Amino acid sequence: MATVLYPSPVFGPVQSRRLGVSLGINLLPEGGKLCTFDCVYCECGYNADHRPKGSLPTVEEVGQALETRLRQMEAEGRLPDVFTFAGNGEPTLHPHFAKIVDGVLALRDRYAPLAKVSVLSNATQLHRPDVVEALRRVDNNIQKLDTVSPFFVRAVDRPTGHYDVGAVVEQLAAFDGHVVVQTMFLCGVDDEGHDVDNTGEAYVQPWLDALARIRPASVMVYTIARETPAVGLRKASAHALEAIGQRVRDFGISCSVSG
Repeated sequence: MATVLYPSPVFGPVQSRRLGVSLGINLLPEGGKLCTFDCVYCECGYNADHRPKGSLPTVEEVGQALETRLRQMEAEGRLPDVFTFAGNGEPTLHPHFAKIVDGVLALRDRYAPLAKVSVLSNATQLHRPDVVEALRRVDNNIQKLDTVSPFFVRAVDRPTGHYDVGAVVEQLAAFDGHVVVQTMFLCGVDDEGHDVDNTGEAYVQPWLDALARIRPASVMVYTIARETPAVGLRKASAHALEAIGQRVRDFGISCSVSG
């Protein structure tokens, strides 16, 4: 597959399907992937194929690189719509994630006060109080919840450590609405031949029940956009995605759909 690995610690800006003009912040090593999931649909490839060789960027390196890029963008007469913590894996794994968030917020306020700060996370570090408090400070706390099915979690998200989806739902609910739930819907089979279509009622209704418990600020429903490491995967249909999105809206929750 055509693996996508991002520069570190700053990349872009890029045009995000869901967030607009996004300046990326990658807290993982530039040359590899570091993640607590090993998703069969990840554009960065499988963890084992891209072991990181470099070290994590320091707090100082992130701040310096971001300010340099913002000065360049300011001189060019364009500023980002959003600062997005994303990149080659799970950003909240960085041991100084909270301190880096505070530095990014300060630079945002100085250079691009209208921009939002977003974090794309897989919700595996919500047991850490420092991570939770940092996520409360950002504008868009975007957390993954692809399913509440343990089978689907094992087959598709493939956590590298302990992962209790019921506990994750409760942790997301504890944000009291300051959270955006992001869910990947897809079809086809994984590398072991398992059917991984999560657009059917057996998956959608329990997921909707979890959203009713979480009461997020909004939901992002999306599907595959790039080549995936598992070759048997297919995009969910636009019709299926929109139908799911409408069911979320019927709960009174805002929902964006990206096909």
